[in-house]
Amino acid sequence: MRGQLTRREFLKYGAVGVGGLLLPVAAGRLIETALHPTGASAGSAYIEKYPTSPLILDPFNEPLPIPQALAPVPRSVFSAWSSPPGPGVGQQDSDGGMHQIWTSQLGLPDPIVYQVKLQVAAHRFTSSKVLPIDRNGRPAVSWDERRNRFQAGTERDLPPSTIYGFNGTFPGPMINAEYGRPVLVRFENHLDENPLNLDRQDFGSPDWGSLTHQHNGHTAAESDGNPFYKTPGYYPGQWSDNLYLGYPAGGDDRQKQSFLWYHDHFMDHTSANVYKGMVGLYPLYDPAGDMDMGDESRGLRLPGARTNNPDGSFDVEYDIPLAFYDVALDDGVTPHKDFHSGSGETHPEWWGKTFFRHLINKGFVGDIFTVNGVAYPVLEVKRRKYRLRFLDASISRIYEFKLMSSTAGPKAAASLGYGGEELQGQYRLPDGQQSMKFLQIATDGGLMPAPIARDSFELWPAKRREAIVDFTRYIDGSPTRKGDVVYLVNVLKMTDGRKPDSADPDYKVPVMKIVIGDDAPDNSLIPPALRAVPSFPSPQELKELVDNRRVFELSRGSGGPEAEWLINGEPFDHTRSYASPKRGSWEAWEIRNGGGGWVHPIHIHEEEHRVVMRDGKSVPDTRHPDDVSKEDVIALDEGESVVVVRQFRTFVGKYVCHCHNLAHEDHAMMFGWDIVP
Repeated sequence: MRGQLTRREFLKYGAVGVGGLLLPVAAGRLIETALHPTGASAGSAYIEKYPTSPLILDPFNEPLPIPQALAPVPRSVFSAWSSPPGPGVGQQDSDGGMHQIWTSQLGLPDPIVYQVKLQVAAHRFTSSKVLPIDRNGRPAVSWDERRNRFQAGTERDLPPSTIYGFNGTFPGPMINAEYGRPVLVRFENHLDENPLNLDRQDFGSPDWGSLTHQHNGHTAAESDGNPFYKTPGYYPGQWSDNLYLGYPAGGDDRQKQSFLWYHDHFMDHTSANVYKGMVGLYPLYDPAGDMDMGDESRGLRLPGARTNNPDGSFDVEYDIPLAFYDVALDDGVTPHKDFHSGSGETHPEWWGKTFFRHLINKGFVGDIFTVNGVAYPVLEVKRRKYRLRFLDASISRIYEFKLMSSTAGPKAAASLGYGGEELQGQYRLPDGQQSMKFLQIATDGGLMPAPIARDSFELWPAKRREAIVDFTRYIDGSPTRKGDVVYLVNVLKMTDGRKPDSADPDYKVPVMKIVIGDDAPDNSLIPPALRAVPSFPSPQELKELVDNRRVFELSRGSGGPEAEWLINGEPFDHTRSYASPKRGSWEAWEIRNGGGGWVHPIHIHEEEHRVVMRDGKSVPDTRHPDDVSKEDVIALDEGESVVVVRQFRTFVGKYVCHCHNLAHEDHAMMFGWDIVP
C-alpha cells in the first residue's frame, strides 16, 4: 500500500485513460477510481447538482453538545503498549519514524499521552422529525434503507449517517492543553473495522487512509500531518504519535495561541475525510503568570471557571467551543457522480444520509447548518459573560455572524416562498434585529493586542475567532431577563463554493438559539489589553523582506480534474519544494488570487504570519480590523493580493501551504516548502 501511486501520479505518467481503473489495495480489496475527461455533459467526470435535504420540523429544541475534555491515558497503560511512546528510533510512528525534538531537549516534562482512534460510526444530526421536500420546498417522496418508498408528505425520523470519526464521534474528542505541558496523541487508523456493518456510502478515502494535522500547531514536520512529509498518509493498522510540545515559536510568549483544531489531511481526500467527520477541538491555555488558564479570578480574567479532574485533564465552564459545519443530505433522486465516485446512479437507500461531491469546479456547500454536530441547537446560558470560540469546520462555506432578537421567531424558508438555493439554511429570521455585540479577543493566531467590539464578523473555512458576549444586557443598555431568546444568525449568503453572493438584507439564517437563564457569579473582566504581538524586524529589514518577497499566484488549470487549480502555473507535486527558508530566518510571501471570481482561504503550516499589505495598501482596514494580530489562514478575496511576513523557527523539515476550501486543495491548490538548517 505504501508504494501505491497516487491518482495524480497515474495522470502525470500517462498510466490512466478514460474509463475505470482497478487499483490493488490492502487486504486484497479493490477500489474503482473513475477517470473521465472533464466536461459538463452526462458523460463528464462530475455532475454539479446538489440534493435538497429534508426539512427539520422541530429546530432549536435540541441542546447544543458542549464538549468535555478527553481523559489522558495513564502511564501504567501506555507504557505497556507493544510500541510505547518515546524519543527513540521507531517510536514516532508505525513506519519506524523518530521525533525530531523530544520534550527534554526544550526543558519540558514528559508529554501527557492521549489515544485517539479513527473509527467507523453512526451519527445523527437531529432527533427532530423531518419532512422530505423537493427543490421548490414541496413535500417529496422518500425511501428507507431497503428502498421501501414513502409517499410525499410522510414525516420521517432522520436515519444516522456513517462517519469516520476520531474515537467514533463528531466532532471528535476535545483536548484541553496548556503551554508548558506537552501532549502526545497516538492516532490509530481502525477504519477497516466496521462492527455495526454500516453502509460506508461513496465518499471518504476509498482505501481508508488518514493523516491527522493539528491546525496550526507549532509542530515538527513528522507530527504535522501533512502530505508533503507523509505521502499520502496512514492506513488501517498503522499509527502515528503526534507530539504537540506546547512550546511557542522561538520560546516567545507573544507567539502563544489559544484555539487550535485537528482534522484529516490525507492527500486527494482531505475534503471527503473532513466532511465524513474527522474534526477535533484543541483549546490551548497559557498558565504563565496565570495569564489565560481558564480561571477568571486570575491573570487576564477572561470568562471561565476551571475544574481540574482527577485524571489530569481539566474542564472550563463558560468557555464554549463552537464548530460550524454545513451538510447536505441525500434526497434519493440526485445522481452521484464526480471525479472520485459514482457513475450517475441514484441511491434511494441513502435517503437522509450525508451526501458529498468532491466537487472540482466550485467547492462544497450544504443546506443544513450544524453546530458541534447538531443542526439548529439551543444553548442555555446564565446571565453573565461567556467566552465563545468559533471554528469554521466547513469544506467551503464562509459565514458572517450576528446576534439578533426576534418577536415572531424562525420561519421555514419554504413557507416564505423561497426555493432552490434560497432554501440553504432551511430557516429565516424575517424580523431579526441586532441586539448584542461581540467583543473579539482572538484570531486564529491567538489573543489580539486588545479587544475589538464587532457588530458582526466573517468566519472563513479553518479560521477561528474568539469573542466575549455579555448576556446580561442588550446593545441599547437594557437588561436581559430570564427566558429571553437571542439567535446566532448567519447573514452571509453563499449558494456555491466560488464566493459569497451579493449582500442580501433578507438573508438572516438562525444557526443557534440562545436562551437566557438564571443569574450566576461572574468574576470575569474585560481587559483593556490582551497580548502584545511579536515585533517585526526593523523598518529597513521589513522593507528589504517585502522588496524580495516570494510570489505565489493561484490560478485555474486546464489539465483535467486533478489539475483544476495551480500554484504558479503548476499542480501540486509532493516531490517538489517551492521554498526552502533557513531555520530562524524571516521571509515575506505574496499570495495572489489570479483565478478571477473566486475567493480562497489560504493556510500556511507550522507558524503564524502577520499580514502587512492588501493590494499594496497597509493594514488593517475596516473589513479586516484584526489584521493587527497573527493568523494562519489568509482570507483572500477575488483578484486580491496579500503580503504576509513570518519567521521559521524551532524545527526543520517539510510543510505545505494550501487553500482551505478543501475541494480546491484536493484538486492541486497546494504547494510544498521546507525549512532547512
